[in-house]
Amino acid sequence: MTGGRPITGPRIVARRDSDWAALTDLWVAAWRRTYADIDFEARRDWLKNHIVQLEHGGARTLLLLEGAGRILVGFVTVDPASHWLDQLCVHPERFGSGAAEALIEAARSLSPARLRLDVNQDNERAIAFYEREGFVRIGEGRPSLAGRPTLIMEWSSAAAPA
Repeated sequence: MTGGRPITGPRIVARRDSDWAALTDLWVAAWRRTYADIDFEARRDWLKNHIVQLEHGGARTLLLLEGAGRILVGFVTVDPASHWLDQLCVHPERFGSGAAEALIEAARSLSPARLRLDVNQDNERAIAFYEREGFVRIGEGRPSLAGRPTLIMEWSSAAAPA
C-alpha cells in the first residue's frame, strides 16, 4: 500500500458514459502521433458518434485502466457478432508497453473464434504489431476516413498456435 491506498494494477472494464472525455483525448493523442498531418481534434464528435452507433449494434468498448484513479491507458471496440475489431488505441506514451497486447486479449475474449480489422497500409508499426499477434493479410479494404488505402487483416483461433 502507498499512502493508505492499495496499488492497483492494469484492469479491463466496460466503457462508461463518464469515460468519453478521457477516451477521446487518448484517441486524439495516439492518432496525432501516428499521423501528424491530420486534424484528429476536429474528429472527436465523429469518434463518439461512431462508437455509440457500433455499440447500439452490439459492439462493446473495453478500457484498459491502471491505478486507483482510473488512468486510461487504451481502449478497444469489438463487435462479437461480426468479429470486427473497429478501434484499438493506446496512449502514445504507452506504445510498446504491452497495453496493446492486453487489449487484443480482451478483444479475443469477446470474439474467441476470430477477429477482423482494417488498418492503413502506410501504418507499418500497426501492421507489424498485428502480424506479431497472429493476424494475416486477407485483402484490401475501403479507403480510410482520411482517404488512405487499407488492408483487411484477420486472426483466427483455428490458425493460432496451440
